[in-house]
Order: sequence, then structure tokens, then C-alpha cells
Amino acid sequence: MAVVIVAFDGVQSLDVTGPAEVFAKAGETVRLVSASGRPVRTSSGLVLVPDGDLWSAAPPIDTLVVAGGEGTPDAVRDRRLVEWLGHAAPGARRVASVCSGAFLLAEAGLLDGRRATTHWTVCHLLAQLYPAVDVDPDPIFVRDGNVWTSAGVTAGMDLALALVEEDHGRERALAIARELVLFLRRPGNQAQFSAQLANQVAERDALRDVQRWIADHPAADLSVEALAARTGMSVRHFARSFRSEVGITPGRYVEAVRVECARRRLEETDESIEAVAAACGFGTAETMRRTFLRTLHVPPAEYRRRFRAA
Repeated sequence: MAVVIVAFDGVQSLDVTGPAEVFAKAGETVRLVSASGRPVRTSSGLVLVPDGDLWSAAPPIDTLVVAGGEGTPDAVRDRRLVEWLGHAAPGARRVASVCSGAFLLAEAGLLDGRRATTHWTVCHLLAQLYPAVDVDPDPIFVRDGNVWTSAGVTAGMDLALALVEEDHGRERALAIARELVLFLRRPGNQAQFSAQLANQVAERDALRDVQRWIADHPAADLSVEALAARTGMSVRHFARSFRSEVGITPGRYVEAVRVECARRRLEETDESIEAVAAACGFGTAETMRRTFLRTLHVPPAEYRRRFRAA
């Protein structure tokens, strides 16, 4: 049984080679296929030579992986490819997509009624074009039954490591992660980007310094008054400048950083809810609970139960 990776012209090279390296290190047989069997040119200009066309991937297929990239819109219009996916996927033990490869799974009807993700820049488009898919723009990867979808580029390697861990155990996956100098493992629920990346980076040095200070000191006094004092600005001028350059108010930015800090601690540590709340600047567990309910729609204890890293 083999891992079959589907590629096409304009594919993102790392969507293919990243998972392929992980699976190969685990001793899996990896076959690369394209619709015609001819070489495909990646978005970076590299040329990948497939092992054959789609129909050369004779069953049984163990893991079917569909890559993504700039060529996805054209690939979605390739009826041979889409119809083959609809025929081959039900016979595979599991199906996965990397980045915008989710659009191909969706076009083949394989994501209908399922929760899925893709690169954050096109999550809204996936939801718009395929309303039967429950699109979650936040996680690095999502599993719904035997169908896995992942965010952009390197998230495909996180997904591949998770699949290797499921098949071969944590120690094997950890050894591969170490060899490839990867984390084992960023939990699938980890946000695709941090609060600092989700929002703009300020233009002025003083405001950028404040953004760094907030991230490094979530439990400090991060009131508008205290932050304004760090920049030497008046409160009014600081608040107006911060919102103009970062895109949100200082208060909302601080809250997003504190929530992110708390999520990481809940996922990765055994600290009590009270300790997490104090370390991340919420003050009390009740304040953190109310913030989680408002922003994540789940209380901290339930968040930990769902997303606690192995």
C-alpha cells in the first residue's frame, strides 16, 4: 500500500516534497502522479517528474494526498482529475489535502458536510464556492473522519507527521521531526498565524516596540495609559496612532495576545486554569473564562479537553 501524491502544473513544490520527505523517512512508498503522467512545472519553476498518470496509481491506495498551489484554479477545471479523485478517494484508507488542494477535494464532493481548512488567504473563497463545507480558517490542519485538510505550505509537513504518528507511534514521528529539524508537533488546532501576524505591524519603531513588549509581557500592566507612557505619547495620540497603524485598538490587540498566550499554555502545559489566567494577564480565571467564551466560544477547561497536545 502506498502514499499517492497528486500534482499538477503550478503546484507549490513544498506541498509535494515536504510531505513526501516525511513519509519517505517513515519507510512509506511514495508515488507522485499527475493527470497525464507528464512532468509538471511548479510555481517556483522546478520541474517534478511523476511516476505515472492518475490511473497508474492502482488500488489499494493507503493515503491519497492532493497538493495545492497557484495552479489550483486550472486543476479544479480539469474534469479528468476531479472525476478521478471522486472515484479513487472512497477506496483509500484516508484522504488529505495540502493548502489549496482542499479546493480539489471540495470540487469532487469529498468535503461536503465536513469540517476543513486551507490556507488562510483563501478560506473565505472555499466557504463561498462550496457552502456545504464547514470551513475553519484557524487551524494548521483538521481531521474529519478519514479526511484531513491542512493550511499552507509547511503545514503539510505537520499533517504528514501527524499521519506518521498515527501509524507508527510518537517515537518514530519524533525521530523524523528531529532529523528534518521540525517541531513535533504543532497541534492541528494551533492558529495558522499569531496575533502579531494576524494584524498589521506598526510602521513607527515606538509602536513596533510596544507590540513586542505586549507579546513578551502579557501579564504586565498593558493598559492604554501604560503603553502610551512607554512610547512617550499622550494617551489619545497613542490610541489613535496604534489603531491607524495596526488596524485594531490597543485593548483588542492586548486581548488577542493574551488569548493566544493562554491557548498555548492550555495546549502544552499542565498548569491550572488559575495559573494560566495569572501568567497571561487575565488576573482571574473568571475573567479568562468570559474572554474565551466571547472570542473562542468555549470555556478554557473545555478548550484544554479538546485541544490538549499529546
